[in-house]
Amino acid sequence: MVAAGIAVVHGPVSEHETRARRCAVRRYGSCLTLGMIDDARVLVADDDPLLLATVADALTHLGANVTSAASGAELIERMAHEGPFDLVVTDISMPWMNGLQAMQAARTAGVGTSVIFMTALADERIPSQVRALGENALLLRKPFDLSQLGAAASELLARKRTTAVSPTPP
Repeated sequence: MVAAGIAVVHGPVSEHETRARRCAVRRYGSCLTLGMIDDARVLVADDDPLLLATVADALTHLGANVTSAASGAELIERMAHEGPFDLVVTDISMPWMNGLQAMQAARTAGVGTSVIFMTALADERIPSQVRALGENALLLRKPFDLSQLGAAASELLARKRTTAVSPTPP
């Protein structure tokens, strides 16, 4: 994942490509302003260290305060000990506990944090599993670009803020 129009890829990359990705994330992040992301507390989880760092860097450059987790189990641990978070961005496919299982466990515990799921899996059950977690859950299919990630994060954070200030009917 590098910048708008350039896809997120999963797998081994050269050192040159890694440097290019980080540079592009910085350039893209500095020129995009999404007010809904400013100062949001975001937890990013992925077992691929490069993708984890890239997504975390991109969201940081969009103004978020980012915490990282390298597994589904660490995602749950960070939510329990460092939460609440405004948004979780998680890969689905991770060892031991995948992102869907981690967020289903969080929902069972009463945590309604907004979540973006990232996946390259072609499993046709995934969209319905994401929808089952509610309207504050979105799916991003890999490859995706930073503008899609930023738009999804902004949309979920806007929904959360609108819900928080909406008056409740008598």
